[in-house]
Amino acid sequence: MEKGPAIAIVLLVFCCLGAITDADYKLYKDPKKPLNKRIKDLMRRMTLEEKIGQMVQIERTVASPEVMKKYFIGSALSGGGSAPGPQASPETWVDMVNDIQKGSLSTRLGIPMIYGIDAIHGHNTVYRATIFPHNIGLGATRDPQLVKKIGAATALELRATGIPYTFAPCIAVCRDPRWGRCYESYSEDPKVVKAMTEIIPGLQGDIPSNSRKGVVACAKHYVGDGGTTRGINSNDTVTSNHELLSIHMPAYDDSIIKGVATIMVSYSSFNGVKMHANRDLITGFLKKTLRFRGFVISDYKGIDQITTPIHANYTYSILEGVGAGIDMIMIPFNYTEFIDGLTFLVKNKYIPMSRIDDAVKRILRVKFIMGLFESPLADYSMTKHIGSQVHKELAREAVRKSLVLLKNGESADEPLIPLPKKASKVLITGSHANNIGNQCGGWTIQWQGQSGNNTTGTTILAAIKNTVDPETKVVFVEKPDAEYVKSKEFSYAVVVVGEPPYSEGNGDSLNLTLPDPGYSTIMNVCASVKCVVVLVTGRPVVIQPYLAQIDALVAAWLPGTEGQGVADVLYGDYGFSGTLPHTWFKTVDQLPMNVGDLHYDPLFPFGFGLTTEPTRVE
Repeated sequence: MEKGPAIAIVLLVFCCLGAITDADYKLYKDPKKPLNKRIKDLMRRMTLEEKIGQMVQIERTVASPEVMKKYFIGSALSGGGSAPGPQASPETWVDMVNDIQKGSLSTRLGIPMIYGIDAIHGHNTVYRATIFPHNIGLGATRDPQLVKKIGAATALELRATGIPYTFAPCIAVCRDPRWGRCYESYSEDPKVVKAMTEIIPGLQGDIPSNSRKGVVACAKHYVGDGGTTRGINSNDTVTSNHELLSIHMPAYDDSIIKGVATIMVSYSSFNGVKMHANRDLITGFLKKTLRFRGFVISDYKGIDQITTPIHANYTYSILEGVGAGIDMIMIPFNYTEFIDGLTFLVKNKYIPMSRIDDAVKRILRVKFIMGLFESPLADYSMTKHIGSQVHKELAREAVRKSLVLLKNGESADEPLIPLPKKASKVLITGSHANNIGNQCGGWTIQWQGQSGNNTTGTTILAAIKNTVDPETKVVFVEKPDAEYVKSKEFSYAVVVVGEPPYSEGNGDSLNLTLPDPGYSTIMNVCASVKCVVVLVTGRPVVIQPYLAQIDALVAAWLPGTEGQGVADVLYGDYGFSGTLPHTWFKTVDQLPMNVGDLHYDPLFPFGFGLTTEPTRVE
């Protein structure tokens, strides 16, 4: 028998085995390979259908594993307040995210989806999570390193629920407090907002990062969201290019330098052009001039709002939005309409394939960099971080540093704060003294927030009771009348009043007054007893007409769950150090009025804040 043919057959078998192994080997799945080669390898394997799927983000309520698999969906999200159940545990969150992810992993190419949520002052949709002060309060701290730590803590709580992506930070520069999102803005001053982009390396981890503890951040809302006419949400920002670049753009530049992975487009317009359709600013400036390499995401139903009425011509909205340079579309429900529309536009050459490839390349880059391909599924190992003691202490520190003391007695010689811990009887009063929901504001558990004790935390009333001497009698009456206050001989009173929770356009206010009985509570109490008024608001509000009656005034902003931080400074365990991140107006007729304006006549100027020394004995 000749050996030749036998050797040839053996070689052929080996060659075939080699070919099979090569076919099984997918370069894009190899973490040792360079990033660009992985992206290129995956892109060449993808069909148009798979590419368009990557550009789609849908609400978790419609994101079944079957839908994720059938349409190759690239991302899912929780809209405001969207949770797997009331008071859902971190484990329930992990299971939900993993179920959705398994649908994506079962596709031909196994591209993992990325799950996003609005964790904007802590992981605020999750029951028992640590709720930090809203951005306006963090702006008052002027402490970028503190904000970075808050970013890192928020990332751990996100990871505790299996979520790797937050739609934060909001780097709006609020130029008019009538805007319902002013509390999401660190300051009216672009320099302060720029400094606070330090939250991005907190959330994502420093560059380069080897840690999987970080999450993907999202700078928003690009651009000019805080500059709209009369502060009306999603309205038109009418300004010059110079003002846009000097006021609203600097924090984006900084965010990109710090490696922010995604940027969300604003509902608002710039000089009449919807930002979701603004190719010059998205593709021209953001991608080309600023050289942003991550992906650009729309806001919730953002492309629908390109037309008036909303969703009037969805094909046009897709053409304009994707054509402008938006890479991922937060749809969030009508995904088949979007997929069919975009497929039609590409196949008929209204949108070039190069635009789709640019979007997909950016989305894949973020997914590869964050290690989603290697670790697509979460486990329960991080659940302990939700509402951890360490995070609560950090939030309490943030509250202490965020409070701004606006008045302290009639003269510097007779300060009321620090309050005495020892007193015979003190009155605590007001709609916000014993109400965690009011203390946290919007974007807490629900999209709009919710008055009442909707999550765990320490109310300001409980904090005061924890702080005063055991012999001091603390009396709480939410709405006392003037006679009651006069007849009871209180040593002093703490009046805690403010705005109800709200978010976005629901918070737009042309009068900026407190709802009843805010002012009447102040007048009833302060008329006959020494009083400290603590304002729990998302912005400066009308207070000038009542200022003479008030002995001491504190801006507490929206402090979150750790009310103990308020008592810490009221009673002198720590000193007041916060300064105003926004100008406090006398009357709304003055608005908009910002530091540096020619006509600047505030009640309290930007940067104002009285200080006190701690009286604590170490």
